[in-house]
Amino acid sequence: MDPARVLTQRLATQRLSSAPLPKAGDAVRLLTCVQSQERDQAFFSLGLRTRRSTYAAVRRELDDGTFVRTHILRPTWHFVAKEDLRWILALTSPRVLSGMAGRHRQLGLDDPQRLDDGLALLAKLLQDRHFLTRPELGEAFVERGSPITPGEQLGHLLIVAELRGLVCSGPVKGVHHSYALVDEVIPASPGDMDTALGGDPQAAHRELVRRFFAGHGPASVKDFTRWSSLTVAGTRTALAELGDRLEQVDVDGVSHWFDPAVVPRRSPNAPAAYLFPVYDEVVLSYPAVTFPAAPGHPHAGHPDPFWAQVVLDQQNVGVWKRTVKHDAVEVDVRLAPGVDGDGRLAVRAAARRLADFLDKDLELTEGNP
Repeated sequence: MDPARVLTQRLATQRLSSAPLPKAGDAVRLLTCVQSQERDQAFFSLGLRTRRSTYAAVRRELDDGTFVRTHILRPTWHFVAKEDLRWILALTSPRVLSGMAGRHRQLGLDDPQRLDDGLALLAKLLQDRHFLTRPELGEAFVERGSPITPGEQLGHLLIVAELRGLVCSGPVKGVHHSYALVDEVIPASPGDMDTALGGDPQAAHRELVRRFFAGHGPASVKDFTRWSSLTVAGTRTALAELGDRLEQVDVDGVSHWFDPAVVPRRSPNAPAAYLFPVYDEVVLSYPAVTFPAAPGHPHAGHPDPFWAQVVLDQQNVGVWKRTVKHDAVEVDVRLAPGVDGDGRLAVRAAARRLADFLDKDLELTEGNP
């Protein structure tokens, strides 16, 4: 399979160029875990994949607990459906936590008693659905004389608590992310995925492999292991056990897999251009086979983490960033010089889609590369 066809199929698989999904939670389930360091930008990633979605609608689904935002897979934020939280944590967190031992020592949290006392206080503060933000938790830890201080120590404790499945996101409070006890907002049920997979690591590994390639394929083993933090050996075993449920293709000499049963058809109304957020799964997940940079791309040689990709006709043609104001969103776009008039119109339509998602007026600036 040539790289251009890979990119075409991924856009359809991720519901960017095929029929959109009904709700944001459906997009989270398709992708299984959606990276979301920048929460509001990640809301737009979900909006790009769903029908008539708005910022307010996506936030309601998060606040209602359809999906949660937590540290999972890697020590970074992701959205994950509530029914998938426990079994994925059970599979992936031991490896992630073991890799954080050095950070524990740096922050003085390598004493098990100190760490356990901090987790116990955290649970006490959040019990009875008392949702608290990190600043509020910091104040409470100080008031109770905890040796764990606000700042990096508390932040690291919260990551450990998330990776252990003690806490996850609660409703958004103002602009802040709040925390909740997992057992209070996601009650375990006898028929849930955790019951089926939590006690069988190999079955869980196999299911996570299947889900990744169904939602992200065509992709390579290296793409999956970077995304999941799991081993190459275990992943190859899982692929062998899945047999013909996944189709294998060669892309520039590297094996890629996808689920042939869930490749949707490209829509005739698919947009030509996309403003992808920095951490969008379609640009982040594939370091090797990704959208090629157009000649004269403004940041091709020196990517800037504060600017995201503009993709036009499967080519990375520039960068963009946004500034959200009271009544409008200011979108600053820098495009490669070869983008023609039709391409620029398509990029403006993509910017309009962002403004509509935010329910704000659009102020578009096309700056120089």
